[in-house]
Amino acid sequence: MLLEARSVTQLFGSFRAVAEADLDVQEGDIIGLIGPNGAGKSTFFNCLSGDLVPTAGSVRFEGVDVTRASPETHAQLGIGRTFQIPATFPDMTILDNVMVGAFLRHPHRKDARDAALETIEFAGLKSVTYQRARSLGTPGRKRLEIARVLATGPRLVLLDEALAGLNPVEIQTAIELVRRIHERGITLVITEHIMEVILSLTHRVLVFNQGRTIASGAPKDVVNDPQVIEAYIGRPHRRRAS
Repeated sequence: MLLEARSVTQLFGSFRAVAEADLDVQEGDIIGLIGPNGAGKSTFFNCLSGDLVPTAGSVRFEGVDVTRASPETHAQLGIGRTFQIPATFPDMTILDNVMVGAFLRHPHRKDARDAALETIEFAGLKSVTYQRARSLGTPGRKRLEIARVLATGPRLVLLDEALAGLNPVEIQTAIELVRRIHERGITLVITEHIMEVILSLTHRVLVFNQGRTIASGAPKDVVNDPQVIEAYIGRPHRRRAS
């Protein structure tokens, strides 16, 4: 088992954002996590990545307990994550942004620069390598966020709505990028509202509501479940996850 979360619970005061959530991730998986806004998906990601220490429960990566480990430790072990709002450094160049990630595996500047340049080309950002991050639109910022995570050399990447805000053409391009990331041997867990993404990419889907995993299975089985459609997708909008 690559990642194993058991009974993960996160309280904010009396509010239970995540309630005894479980997740098993095998190496090579692409898992989708869907549910309505406020279902607790991003909070669960924060617990998996070390950005939050869960109130209860445990998270293990390759058998190592990382429940209370720092985000830096998670990254060193091989867990990367993106954020819904890209956490870029706007006044730094695209190259320097990606080098921030590359320094995790490459302490020498030349090695980090070489690794960053390769990752930038892979992510489709070569033409803007020396531009400042603030010059990028939404698709570019999303790609930059992904590139910086890839530069850390992850084995598992948690993509938190990495395709949100893209138009249909941009979504198709981004789907191809995610496929190529998986072809590199990187395991993926994806939260996403766009059902096209979930149906195109994932092997297994978990439906989250009120912090709990309430359904799981093959993507087409889950999204065609009448109760899931009515409660979490909505009958008038069968192509979207909320």
